[in-house]
Amino acid sequence: MCKHILLTLSLLTILSGCALDGDDGITGMDGQSGAQGTVGEAGKDGIDGNAALDITLVGRGVLNAQSPEGAAEIVAYHAKKQWIYAINSSGETAVVDILPMTNLAQTGLTKNAQGVVTATNLNSTITILLNDHTPGDANSIAIDENNQLLAVAMASGGASEVGKIAFYDIAGDIPSFIKNVEVGALPDMVTFSHDGAKVVVANEGEPAGDYSIDPEGSISVIAVTNGEIADTATHIGFSAYNNKKAELEDQGMMFANPSGRTINGQLINTTVAMDLEPEYVTVSNDNRYAYVSLQENNGLAVVDLTDHSIKLLGLGYKDWSSLTMDASDKDGGINFSSYPGLMGMYQPDTVASYTWRGANFIVTANEGDGREYFFAAKDSAECVNKGGLEFDEDDGCLAYTDEVRAKDLKLANNFAYLNNDNDDIGRLKVTTVKGDADNDGQYEQLYTYGARSFSIWDANGLQVFDSGDQVARITASVHGEAFNNDEDENEGDTRSDAKGAEPEALTLGKVGGRLFAFIGLERMGGVMVYDVTNPHSVHFVDYFFNRGTVEGEDVSGDLAPEGMAFVSAENSVTGKPLLIIGNEISGSIAVWQIGYAE
Repeated sequence: MCKHILLTLSLLTILSGCALDGDDGITGMDGQSGAQGTVGEAGKDGIDGNAALDITLVGRGVLNAQSPEGAAEIVAYHAKKQWIYAINSSGETAVVDILPMTNLAQTGLTKNAQGVVTATNLNSTITILLNDHTPGDANSIAIDENNQLLAVAMASGGASEVGKIAFYDIAGDIPSFIKNVEVGALPDMVTFSHDGAKVVVANEGEPAGDYSIDPEGSISVIAVTNGEIADTATHIGFSAYNNKKAELEDQGMMFANPSGRTINGQLINTTVAMDLEPEYVTVSNDNRYAYVSLQENNGLAVVDLTDHSIKLLGLGYKDWSSLTMDASDKDGGINFSSYPGLMGMYQPDTVASYTWRGANFIVTANEGDGREYFFAAKDSAECVNKGGLEFDEDDGCLAYTDEVRAKDLKLANNFAYLNNDNDDIGRLKVTTVKGDADNDGQYEQLYTYGARSFSIWDANGLQVFDSGDQVARITASVHGEAFNNDEDENEGDTRSDAKGAEPEALTLGKVGGRLFAFIGLERMGGVMVYDVTNPHSVHFVDYFFNRGTVEGEDVSGDLAPEGMAFVSAENSVTGKPLLIIGNEISGSIAVWQIGYAE
């Protein structure tokens, strides 16, 4: 087992505030929901909910080892052939690499001096040259086992250009191209419905660097009928909400943009539809609803796939007055404090969904994301003359950002308990868009990016569970002062001022009748495991990672989990469930076997 951390039940109780599950048979009664961060007692489905998991690294491959960053971000699993598909964006052209697992063997996966596996036992044997048929960059892939189809989300070069979904037949020995279907601007994520009848695409529609072009975000739906892919997609936009910005803000959504400013000779007027940027899609078990994260906007879009109607759900804000965080990367180590007046924007990246008692629930990895856009300028003078904010030698002219450090803001009297410096909240990155309710230049509240957690929401948009401050507390317990590390260097506490460990990747999977959420931490490189079988009785189970954290040593192992795919026991080459992880910075694909400890 590779750097696998098995915490004791007593530590679990301390960290997560959980009561232990009972042992009362196959369909025990659900416990009472407690306050945030607590769980009531629950029965079990034949297996004790607190049984320790045995999590073992059984497969590892590295793509483009000479320049691995971006070589393995998004992964998918082809169950029929037991192949891993991975987008490889590290080269000059867009490709998908295929790594067979049919002869998976653990031999050779030895640890180095830091206890980290850097060896490999998986190799790419087939490469799909996407640009042979479709121009642009690949952002996402999905596989449908019903019709043996591969869908690849391809973004075109310019902000105003529509993207495409490239479809491949994967039934034969080598994937064969079928067709391209046009979708919206910058398709960022694609998925199939569980029955394979529909393909749902989140089109992010990001603006050009100077906001001269800002395409509307949208959702595209492509029908698949008896294995035949429609030639055109149905496009679902948000223009009906253009006159409802205030209403959406009251529901807890965010809109950060440079409306009213003139940039590069153009007066900016950003509508709600332009500002909304769909990020990730999950489809309900009954194939009726698509739940789409609107990360920068702190919301979810719910699409009824029977009639393509849509509604928006604001996620509101997390109150850090009753929780703790380390808010500074310059405070000399682990320093957790509560901050009345500090709120967190959930801003989920990856989302997943499942059903409990016939009701749908949405699981979100609350990464957080601000906005920062640059355009070309030769120097500071030209930048300012063109309406930019400041000039940077590397990035160019800053057109817009909503991000600032708390110490650069004037805080209202309710923050008098703070020094607002590097030792408390001063280094924390917060938004300038919200918090000065009376517009007097003083901030009565601060809103920071992400919630440093994962959450479960019901179909009404009501929060059922949030992991609170457990991610930071657990990783601090395990890693000590190496916690909140960055993904490309070994210097502890580096990310405390900026979204912490950053829960980004997420997938759900059943192990022995229990449903678990696996949450990948982009910066730390680890994976949190929670039992979410009953959304009203959730508890932390485990934490594992394959990454060196010794300060001063070269960073090694699997870095920046970006995409995940869960493989059920019946579809696994080992006969046990597998978790496949694409790691963006290390360009590595890690395969972990998940089972109950014997």
